[in-house]
Order: sequence, then C-alpha cells, then structure tokens
Amino acid sequence: MDRLRSPGGCPWDARQTHASLVEYLVEEAYETVEAIEESDRDGMREELGDLLLQIVFHSRIAAEDPVDPWTIDDVADGIVEKLIARHPHVFGEATAETAEQVEANWHAMKAREKGRDSVTDGIPAALPALVHAGKVLSRSAVLAERLPELPAQAEARTAIGTPTSEEEFGDLLLALVSAGREHGLDAESALRRATRRRISVIRTSEGLS
Repeated sequence: MDRLRSPGGCPWDARQTHASLVEYLVEEAYETVEAIEESDRDGMREELGDLLLQIVFHSRIAAEDPVDPWTIDDVADGIVEKLIARHPHVFGEATAETAEQVEANWHAMKAREKGRDSVTDGIPAALPALVHAGKVLSRSAVLAERLPELPAQAEARTAIGTPTSEEEFGDLLLALVSAGREHGLDAESALRRATRRRISVIRTSEGLS
C-alpha cells in the first residue's frame, strides 16, 4: 500500500480518500457476512483479506495527514489497549461469570469512556433498520424492568407462536414484509420509525427527555 500510494504507484489508489472508500468498506463487510452465513471458509478467508485491505488503505491515508497522522500500528495498539481495558475480569480484578455480565460491563465502560448518557447513544443511525432495532433492543435490555412492553409485543407473541427454527422465523418476517407491501407500507421505513419511538421511550425512562 505504501508503494501504491507513493509517487510512481497506482493513480487510482493515490487519489482515494477516506470518504471515497466508504462504499468499498461497506461492500466488503457485507460480502464477509455472506461468506460466513454460507459457511464458505475459502470465501471467508478471501473476504477477510479484502476487509483487512480497507483497514490498511485507510491507515495509509491517515499516515499522510499533515496535522494528525497515525499508522496501522497505532490502530493495532489502540485495539490492544481497548481489549485489555474492557476485560478487567481477565486482565484485572473484576469478575464476570456469564457472557451477559461481560457484555453489560463492556457497554457500561464504553459509555463512561465516551461520556454517553443513554444506553442507545453511539448506535449508528445509518445501520440497516433490522440491525439498528436489534442493537437498540439489546442495549436497552438492562433497563427491562423500567421499560413498558413494546406496543405490539402481545400480537407478536401470538403471531410467532413457538418457532422451531430460524428458517420458520425468517419465513414469518418475510411474510410480514409481504403483508406490509400489500398495504403500501415499507418495512425498512416503518421499522426505523418504530425504533426511533422506542429510543424516545428509553431516553425518557433514563430521565434524559
């Protein structure tokens, strides 16, 4: 990458910026997910390499910044420091007996580090609606006793019954999307709006709005 970005290297690589590479970063991430979901180990290896290329690429661009340069080594050092700090039950004196406790501790420490007030702060709004909703629900699980039930929770439990597999659950979700389309409703937009309403409820329960 140093050679590609240096004089005499590749004109295309040399003109890229952090912003121009965003679409490739997203694309490679989704292709990696697809390889994982298809249990394609050869594909995973290839796609992880493509994803790593994006990290190397962005780090090389950052190293050229005249005001605040940093390198791939700084990126690696940062994640090592973060892993140590976020795992006090391994590298320190704290205890965490379950994966749920570890996750709760992780989010709590992250909130303190970044000065966040709500458990929903820091969740990228640009995430796909379903991923965004899942993140909001996961983060707010620690407030379960303080939050009202989701408006359509009872109907959802009735509709879903007791799914015996992920495939059955997926078919139900697809059928809901189809039913919405029959009434001119867009599932992505509808879920985004519902998630925003839930975030408002969560922030209210936290005394933030």
